[in-house]
Amino acid sequence: MVLAALLLAACSGQPTKPARNTSVDTIKDSGPPTPVDMLATPEPTPVREPIGPAGNKSPYKVNGVTYKVRNDVKGYKERGHASWYGTKFHGRRTANGEVYNMYAMSAAHKTLPLPSYAKVTNLENGRSIIVRVNDRGPFVPGRIIDLSYTAAQKLGYVNKGVARVEVEALDPATLPTAGQTLAMEKDVAARESLAQDASFKLPANTYLQVGAYSNAGQANNVRAQVSAVVDYPVSVSPTESGGQRLYRVRIGPIGQQRALVAARETVEENRLGQPQVVYD
Repeated sequence: MVLAALLLAACSGQPTKPARNTSVDTIKDSGPPTPVDMLATPEPTPVREPIGPAGNKSPYKVNGVTYKVRNDVKGYKERGHASWYGTKFHGRRTANGEVYNMYAMSAAHKTLPLPSYAKVTNLENGRSIIVRVNDRGPFVPGRIIDLSYTAAQKLGYVNKGVARVEVEALDPATLPTAGQTLAMEKDVAARESLAQDASFKLPANTYLQVGAYSNAGQANNVRAQVSAVVDYPVSVSPTESGGQRLYRVRIGPIGQQRALVAARETVEENRLGQPQVVYD
């Protein structure tokens, strides 16, 4: 679930590194604070989309391992374990430059060209879904695909974390043509329009947390620096964690997806940290 080195993002493990801060708070990945029923979410319609350079540099290396992006999807079918990613990467850039939305039917894969489509079957319960692959990962031994929160929920393993699956790439050459092509192109246009829609609302309690610090003075210093570059309120709020008093620096609340992405990128471009989405 930041534009990264080699345009890898989310679960790639190689984000562009901002200036080191001394935050002692590590935000772990998870689903939304209150479970959301996404079982009725429609699956994407596989369409012919151009395979551009974004996210498709090949070969590339992560954690000392070299990966080669496939030239096409023909014949790809693999069995292994699927994981999923959520709030930690929600609103961040994916490997191909889009914005990760944990409520969409998307996925990350190490070698399929971006974007592409795949059928994923949970071998433990027989459920199958179609996802659009727009990210790189998961870079964990034994895992072959990382699904969005919604996709994992539809496959029935969101509470388990990992499931054994079969991933089969969908070959564009087998897609309908002629009269249905225009409808597919309209589907692509609609998806692109939705991604740019500034009215995409976030929960009312959505914040970006820049960090949590053991020293109030340091937290206030970070707050002042962040306030100088973003247009949203920046606050310092104390909390207790493991018997230690921490001072959290947060931006928000933020009500729109585009604003959240812009604020996070502004903070990172100014090397002030790597904000995470939190709900309070």
